[in-house]
Amino acid sequence: MVKIYALCVHLIYSGIVQRSREELKAIRETNPGLKPTLAIIQEILRLNEDSRVHGIFLHLPQSFLSKSVRNAIKPQKDVDGSHFEVFTKMFVAAVVICQHVVRSSRRWIQEQQYQPWRLRPLKLQPLSPVPSDIEISRAQTPKPISQLAQEIGLLPEELEAYGNTKAKVHLSLLNRLQHQPNGKYVLVAGITPTPLGEGKSTVTIGLVQALSAHLKLNSFACLRQPSQGPTFGVKGKTAYSLSLNFFPIQFNLHLTGDIHAITAANNLVAAAIDARILHEATQSDRALYSRLVPSVNGVRCFSPIQMARLQRLGINKSDPSDLTPEEIRAFVRLDLDPEKVTWQRVVDTNDRFLRKITVGQANTEKGHARQTQFDIAVASEIMAILALTDGLGDMRARLGRMVVGSSRNGQPITADDLGVTGALAVLMKDAIKPTLMQTLEGTPVFVHAGPFANIAHGNSSVLADKLALKLVGEEGYVVTEAGFGADIGMEKFFNIKCRTSGLTPDVVVLVATVRALKMHGGGPNVTAGVPLPKEYINENLQLVADGCSNLKKQIQITHLFGVPVIVALNVFKTDTQAEIDMVCRIAEASGASAAVQCHHWSRGGWGSVELAHAVKKVASQKNHFQFLYNLQDSIVEKIRTIAQKVYGADDIELSPEAQAKIDYYNQQGFSALPICMAKTHLSLSHMPEKKGVPTGFILPIRDIRASIGAGFIYPLVGTMSTMPGLPTRPCFYDIDLDPVTEEIKGLF
Repeated sequence: MVKIYALCVHLIYSGIVQRSREELKAIRETNPGLKPTLAIIQEILRLNEDSRVHGIFLHLPQSFLSKSVRNAIKPQKDVDGSHFEVFTKMFVAAVVICQHVVRSSRRWIQEQQYQPWRLRPLKLQPLSPVPSDIEISRAQTPKPISQLAQEIGLLPEELEAYGNTKAKVHLSLLNRLQHQPNGKYVLVAGITPTPLGEGKSTVTIGLVQALSAHLKLNSFACLRQPSQGPTFGVKGKTAYSLSLNFFPIQFNLHLTGDIHAITAANNLVAAAIDARILHEATQSDRALYSRLVPSVNGVRCFSPIQMARLQRLGINKSDPSDLTPEEIRAFVRLDLDPEKVTWQRVVDTNDRFLRKITVGQANTEKGHARQTQFDIAVASEIMAILALTDGLGDMRARLGRMVVGSSRNGQPITADDLGVTGALAVLMKDAIKPTLMQTLEGTPVFVHAGPFANIAHGNSSVLADKLALKLVGEEGYVVTEAGFGADIGMEKFFNIKCRTSGLTPDVVVLVATVRALKMHGGGPNVTAGVPLPKEYINENLQLVADGCSNLKKQIQITHLFGVPVIVALNVFKTDTQAEIDMVCRIAEASGASAAVQCHHWSRGGWGSVELAHAVKKVASQKNHFQFLYNLQDSIVEKIRTIAQKVYGADDIELSPEAQAKIDYYNQQGFSALPICMAKTHLSLSHMPEKKGVPTGFILPIRDIRASIGAGFIYPLVGTMSTMPGLPTRPCFYDIDLDPVTEEIKGLF
């Protein structure tokens, strides 16, 4: 009788098990990322403690039967189906497990899908007069970063918290949402900068607050991480001072340590270069080989990166004892020419006395001294790679391709040749993840990478933009900012970043201010700490009209790329309505799709609602994006195209050194890379004092360098320096810490 009952149970439940197995197989085929191991183990552990279950038989697809799953079963309940006396209850347990795994798999799949936002904005209470930025920031309590992440559809395992208000976001999100359509892509650029500031960052934040908190549209801001150099140097209180829009203190200092990681990685390369030059100069081939490929516990073998170098040399051997003396010499001798080392050390501080230094003066370096220099950390090629990479594998490959100098016979020497690539990838493995933060109205922001726009390509990371475009959904908006004026940051955004990412913007927001336009119209110079001249405080329509020449030029530059442009006039309390109306009228007459005034500085997101409506309207229209030049054009022609079409130069002038570099890069096969001009941001020309729209000038190209890992050639225009200096009165005079409250003073 028991056997008949057991057979009936078997017939009843076997159908359920079979259907469950088939459903699990189908789920796994359509969702290869499914990993239900945890759900299976949890159910097994529950059944282990259930006294009604006498045995557990895992009737599951073979791919689910991992070692950890099998080991989860208690030995006394682990049966193979041959113990007939426990077969009935055992088979019920198998059915329970199958059904539980199916339910868990369905739930996992549902969680992996795009999740609609449930954003709860924070309310602002704008005050008049407007308090200081730091007072505004401290008056608002941010949401826990885990709450914000949940509101915008991030999974807990995709978040890596740094305290309660910021977190790294894992790149696995891109795989999870790979089939999710991108949202609209908005670029914020500006007119040629002045010391008065134009407020691109505040416009960016004000716009996303208006879109999300007031129009209830998903939106994300993507910003660069600011360098500590200018923060403590010349910019200080105006550097990324976002007033009613952002939490500046946590934004402007160490953040999550990305720049420190870049500094460590960059200087590891520099140390490896000088050490290699020293060791090759003081050791024989055999001694070098013994130290580079040592015997460990009696075994001698090449490391993976050394095997890669052998392959590049055409040596197809894996046993160190098989190499001939000639092959050993080729392997151990990079033969770096000390005079042709192009890699510099970096530090994230404005330090003019590091612009030219001598290293190797200690007796231990045996006379191998050489002249070199420091750059500011954000000018490092590793920063550019971080901003342009699309994943860990790509980043490691780019790091390996970095050219650090030339051998004495003219061959480029790379980080791969130095053997340092893997270590660099380890140093950068966390920095590659964008940092999630929030505005004062509780809307999401990614802060990631911070290359300067005048000496690098000046845009936040491709990865931050891609993650944000997936998170906002098809009807959402990602607003990213290009550094300095449209002639610099925007041009590089289009010609470098868009080529790398494959993304194209739907609309450009061009930021201007009345007082900056007055300076471009011939207004007097301003000095930090000195009251503004009356021309910037009182109405002066003539200065505004003359200064709009720069605005017109920047609109024309945008149109070169076939993208519609909206002018956002960042309004100050000294602006008159007549001046505001004049700028908007001239902007629209010059081809802007719209020109709107913005009051986000004093009103938060509500002050940019008109801009948000304009962006929504224009971004929905089809554009005709195009690059400015073809990559197959010669290096000289690409430089000339930028100089003439963007800057308005009559022509370019190459120094003998620049021409020699071009010839070398052509010989090495680097000519098909895009161009990243290193030029002053204070003028369309190479002359910082020339405001408005300079004409009739020849653009001097002093030198040309190559960032092969990042993927661009960068000409140095005029006297452009890659290491800023401190002024007579740096802003660090005003910065202090309250030892009782631990509050920072004077940063904003």
